[in-house]
Amino acid sequence: MVMFFFLVVALAVVVAAVTLAVVGGGEGTGPLPEAAPERLLDPLPPDRPVDREDVESLRFPMTVRGYRMADVDDALSRLGAELAERDARIADLESALAGARAAAHVDLTKPEQEDQR
Repeated sequence: MVMFFFLVVALAVVVAAVTLAVVGGGEGTGPLPEAAPERLLDPLPPDRPVDREDVESLRFPMTVRGYRMADVDDALSRLGAELAERDARIADLESALAGARAAAHVDLTKPEQEDQR
């Protein structure tokens, strides 16, 4: 029974000491200083299109509840914009290729029609 009371008192002393250290009851000037949040160290390059290596090397800093939503949202919006731009460029090139093929097909069939007349 004496051992139980000793453990309870020791636990109370440890909790009180930790509380005083955090709140500022010790030698410090106040509570623990605020830590600066981690920031994304190597963001996506702003001066050129994103390539595969950029995406593979992208690492988000960890926070208490996972990742910083702002960093993830910024990266996803940038990647979404790049994909939309590439899709539009691919559609333009496919349209131009289809037009060139149609023009080449018309040019090839037109002389044959003149020869038959």
